[in-house]
Amino acid sequence: MNRLYHVALSPFCRKVRLTLAEKKIEVELVEERYWEQSPEFLRRNPAGKVPVLRLDARVMSESQAICEYLDETVPGPTLIPRDAEGRYEVRRLCAWFDDKFNEEVTRKVMGERVWKKVMKKGYPDSKTVKEGLSAIKFHLDYMGWLLDQRRWLAGDVMTLADFAAAAHLSCLDYISDVDWNRSEAVKDWYAKIKSRPAFRSLLADQLPGLPPSPQYAELDF
Repeated sequence: MNRLYHVALSPFCRKVRLTLAEKKIEVELVEERYWEQSPEFLRRNPAGKVPVLRLDARVMSESQAICEYLDETVPGPTLIPRDAEGRYEVRRLCAWFDDKFNEEVTRKVMGERVWKKVMKKGYPDSKTVKEGLSAIKFHLDYMGWLLDQRRWLAGDVMTLADFAAAAHLSCLDYISDVDWNRSEAVKDWYAKIKSRPAFRSLLADQLPGLPPSPQYAELDF
Protein backbone atom coordinates (compact mmCIF):
# COMPACT_ATOMS: atom_id res chain seq x y z
CA MET A 1 0.00 0.00 0.00
CA ASN A 2 1.35 3.41 -0.95
CA ARG A 3 1.59 5.69 2.06
CA LEU A 4 2.08 9.39 2.67
CA TYR A 5 3.39 10.29 6.11
CA HIS A 6 2.06 13.78 6.61
CA VAL A 7 0.54 16.46 8.83
CA ALA A 8 -2.88 17.74 7.81
CA LEU A 9 -2.10 21.46 7.94
CA SER A 10 1.39 21.31 6.49
CA PRO A 11 1.50 23.19 3.16
CA PHE A 12 4.35 20.97 1.97
CA CYS A 13 2.32 17.83 2.62
CA ARG A 14 -0.70 19.43 0.98
CA LYS A 15 1.27 20.21 -2.17
CA VAL A 16 2.16 16.52 -2.46
CA ARG A 17 -1.41 15.44 -1.68
CA LEU A 18 -2.74 17.68 -4.46
CA THR A 19 -0.21 16.27 -6.91
CA LEU A 20 -1.03 12.68 -5.95
CA ALA A 21 -4.76 13.33 -6.31
CA GLU A 22 -4.36 15.11 -9.64
CA LYS A 23 -2.37 12.13 -10.89
CA LYS A 24 -5.02 9.77 -9.45
CA ILE A 25 -2.54 7.93 -7.23
CA GLU A 26 -4.23 6.39 -4.20
CA VAL A 27 -2.29 6.53 -0.95
CA GLU A 28 -2.95 5.80 2.68
CA LEU A 29 -2.56 9.00 4.71
CA VAL A 30 -0.62 8.44 7.93
CA GLU A 31 -0.48 11.32 10.42
CA GLU A 32 3.12 11.73 11.58
CA ARG A 33 3.99 13.72 14.72
CA TYR A 34 7.35 14.53 13.22
CA TRP A 35 8.32 16.88 16.06
CA GLU A 36 8.58 13.86 18.35
CA GLN A 37 11.41 12.57 16.13
CA SER A 38 10.68 8.88 16.66
CA PRO A 39 13.48 6.49 15.61
CA GLU A 40 11.10 4.77 13.17
CA PHE A 41 10.29 8.05 11.43
CA LEU A 42 13.93 9.13 11.35
CA ARG A 43 14.76 5.90 9.55
CA ARG A 44 12.35 6.96 6.82
CA ASN A 45 13.74 10.47 6.64
CA PRO A 46 16.86 11.35 8.67
CA ALA A 47 16.03 15.04 8.10
CA GLY A 48 13.05 14.53 10.41
CA LYS A 49 10.58 16.35 8.15
CA VAL A 50 7.29 15.57 6.45
CA PRO A 51 6.10 14.73 3.89
CA VAL A 52 7.55 11.29 3.32
CA LEU A 53 6.05 9.23 0.49
CA ARG A 54 6.34 5.47 0.23
CA LEU A 55 5.51 4.61 -3.35
CA ASP A 56 5.99 0.98 -4.32
CA ALA A 57 9.50 0.13 -3.09
CA ARG A 58 10.73 3.74 -3.00
CA VAL A 59 10.74 6.06 0.02
CA MET A 60 10.94 9.74 -0.90
CA SER A 61 11.18 13.02 0.98
CA GLU A 62 11.20 16.77 0.17
CA SER A 63 7.94 18.01 -1.31
CA GLN A 64 9.33 19.66 -4.45
CA ALA A 65 11.45 16.65 -5.35
CA ILE A 66 8.49 14.31 -4.77
CA CYS A 67 6.14 16.40 -6.93
CA GLU A 68 8.62 16.68 -9.78
CA TYR A 69 9.29 12.93 -9.65
CA LEU A 70 5.57 12.20 -9.84
CA ASP A 71 5.09 14.61 -12.71
CA GLU A 72 7.90 13.02 -14.69
CA THR A 73 6.99 9.38 -14.05
CA VAL A 74 3.20 9.20 -13.72
CA PRO A 75 0.79 9.78 -16.61
CA GLY A 76 -1.84 12.45 -16.18
CA PRO A 77 -2.06 16.23 -16.25
CA THR A 78 1.36 17.81 -16.74
CA LEU A 79 2.11 20.05 -13.77
CA ILE A 80 5.55 21.27 -14.86
CA PRO A 81 5.94 22.57 -18.44
CA ARG A 82 8.35 20.78 -20.73
CA ASP A 83 9.92 23.97 -22.10
CA ALA A 84 12.79 25.57 -20.18
CA GLU A 85 11.12 28.96 -19.74
CA GLY A 86 7.92 27.37 -18.40
CA ARG A 87 9.83 25.10 -16.01
CA TYR A 88 11.79 28.07 -14.73
CA GLU A 89 8.66 30.09 -13.94
CA VAL A 90 6.95 27.20 -12.16
CA ARG A 91 10.02 26.44 -10.07
CA ARG A 92 10.54 30.13 -9.31
CA LEU A 93 6.99 30.46 -7.99
CA CYS A 94 7.16 27.19 -6.05
CA ALA A 95 10.26 28.55 -4.33
CA TRP A 96 8.51 31.89 -3.77
CA PHE A 97 5.72 30.23 -1.78
CA ASP A 98 7.71 27.45 -0.13
CA ASP A 99 10.52 29.80 0.93
CA LYS A 100 9.49 33.47 1.01
CA PHE A 101 5.76 33.11 1.71
CA ASN A 102 6.43 30.33 4.21
CA GLU A 103 9.02 32.39 6.08
CA GLU A 104 7.08 35.66 6.08
CA VAL A 105 3.52 34.37 6.53
CA THR A 106 2.88 30.67 7.11
CA ARG A 107 5.46 30.08 9.84
CA LYS A 108 4.47 33.21 11.72
CA VAL A 109 0.70 32.74 11.59
CA MET A 110 0.32 28.95 11.59
CA GLY A 111 3.34 28.49 13.83
CA GLU A 112 1.91 30.74 16.53
CA ARG A 113 -1.82 30.04 16.19
CA VAL A 114 -1.75 26.32 15.44
CA TRP A 115 1.54 24.54 16.01
CA LYS A 116 2.35 26.03 19.40
CA LYS A 117 -0.98 24.64 20.61
CA VAL A 118 -0.54 21.25 18.94
CA MET A 119 3.04 20.86 20.16
CA LYS A 120 2.22 22.28 23.60
CA LYS A 121 4.82 25.03 23.30
CA GLY A 122 2.94 27.84 24.98
CA TYR A 123 0.73 30.68 23.86
CA PRO A 124 0.75 32.59 20.54
CA ASP A 125 2.95 35.65 20.28
CA SER A 126 0.61 38.38 19.00
CA LYS A 127 3.47 40.46 17.57
CA THR A 128 4.64 37.58 15.36
CA VAL A 129 1.07 36.87 14.21
CA LYS A 130 0.56 40.54 13.28
CA GLU A 131 3.78 40.50 11.26
CA GLY A 132 2.54 37.50 9.29
CA LEU A 133 -0.91 39.00 8.68
CA SER A 134 0.69 42.23 7.50
CA ALA A 135 3.06 40.40 5.14
CA ILE A 136 0.28 38.40 3.48
CA LYS A 137 -1.13 41.61 1.98
CA PHE A 138 1.97 42.02 -0.18
CA HIS A 139 1.78 38.42 -1.36
CA LEU A 140 -1.91 38.65 -2.25
CA ASP A 141 -1.20 41.83 -4.21
CA TYR A 142 1.63 40.09 -6.05
CA MET A 143 -0.61 37.14 -6.89
CA GLY A 144 -3.27 39.56 -8.10
CA TRP A 145 -0.72 41.23 -10.36
CA LEU A 146 0.29 37.86 -11.84
CA LEU A 147 -3.31 36.83 -12.38
CA ASP A 148 -4.13 40.08 -14.15
CA GLN A 149 -1.73 38.93 -16.87
CA ARG A 150 -2.30 35.15 -16.83
CA ARG A 151 -5.08 32.61 -16.38
CA TRP A 152 -3.05 30.77 -13.72
CA LEU A 153 -0.09 31.86 -11.60
CA ALA A 154 2.68 30.62 -13.89
CA GLY A 155 0.91 30.96 -17.23
CA ASP A 156 -2.20 29.93 -19.12
CA VAL A 157 -2.45 26.40 -17.66
CA MET A 158 -2.60 25.13 -14.10
CA THR A 159 0.79 24.01 -12.77
CA LEU A 160 2.55 22.94 -9.61
CA ALA A 161 2.98 26.64 -8.81
CA ASP A 162 -0.78 26.89 -8.28
CA PHE A 163 -0.69 23.87 -5.97
CA ALA A 164 2.18 25.36 -3.96
CA ALA A 165 0.31 28.64 -3.47
CA ALA A 166 -3.02 26.95 -2.74
CA ALA A 167 -1.38 24.62 -0.22
CA HIS A 168 -0.18 27.57 1.87
CA LEU A 169 -3.34 29.64 1.51
CA SER A 170 -5.62 26.72 2.33
CA CYS A 171 -3.82 26.22 5.65
CA LEU A 172 -4.34 29.88 6.50
CA ASP A 173 -7.94 29.73 5.29
CA TYR A 174 -8.55 26.86 7.74
CA ILE A 175 -8.11 29.39 10.55
CA SER A 176 -9.75 32.23 8.56
CA ASP A 177 -6.63 34.32 8.06
CA VAL A 178 -6.93 35.22 4.37
CA ASP A 179 -8.66 38.41 3.27
CA TRP A 180 -10.22 37.09 0.07
CA ASN A 181 -11.80 40.47 -0.64
CA ARG A 182 -8.41 42.08 -1.14
CA SER A 183 -8.15 40.76 -4.71
CA GLU A 184 -11.03 39.56 -6.85
CA ALA A 185 -8.56 37.84 -9.18
CA VAL A 186 -7.02 35.84 -6.33
CA LYS A 187 -10.43 34.97 -4.92
CA ASP A 188 -11.61 33.70 -8.32
CA TRP A 189 -8.38 31.73 -8.77
CA TYR A 190 -8.75 30.07 -5.37
CA ALA A 191 -12.41 29.24 -5.98
CA LYS A 192 -11.39 27.60 -9.26
CA ILE A 193 -8.63 25.48 -7.78
CA LYS A 194 -10.61 24.74 -4.61
CA SER A 195 -13.40 23.19 -6.70
CA ARG A 196 -11.11 20.61 -8.32
CA PRO A 197 -11.63 16.97 -7.27
CA ALA A 198 -7.99 16.88 -6.09
CA PHE A 199 -8.88 19.40 -3.38
CA ARG A 200 -11.65 17.37 -1.75
CA SER A 201 -9.56 15.50 0.80
CA LEU A 202 -7.98 18.76 1.97
CA LEU A 203 -11.41 20.28 2.58
CA ALA A 204 -12.30 17.28 4.75
CA ASP A 205 -9.34 17.78 7.10
CA GLN A 206 -10.14 18.31 10.76
CA LEU A 207 -7.54 19.11 13.40
CA PRO A 208 -8.66 17.84 16.85
CA GLY A 209 -9.53 20.77 19.10
CA LEU A 210 -9.27 23.25 16.24
CA PRO A 211 -12.28 23.17 13.89
CA PRO A 212 -12.00 24.89 10.48
CA SER A 213 -13.44 28.31 9.78
CA PRO A 214 -17.06 28.30 8.49
CA GLN A 215 -16.11 29.15 4.89
CA TYR A 216 -13.20 26.72 4.69
CA ALA A 217 -15.04 23.92 2.85
CA GLU A 218 -17.50 26.17 1.01
CA LEU A 219 -16.73 26.28 -2.71
CA ASP A 220 -18.48 29.64 -3.14
CA PHE A 221 -16.92 31.13 0.03
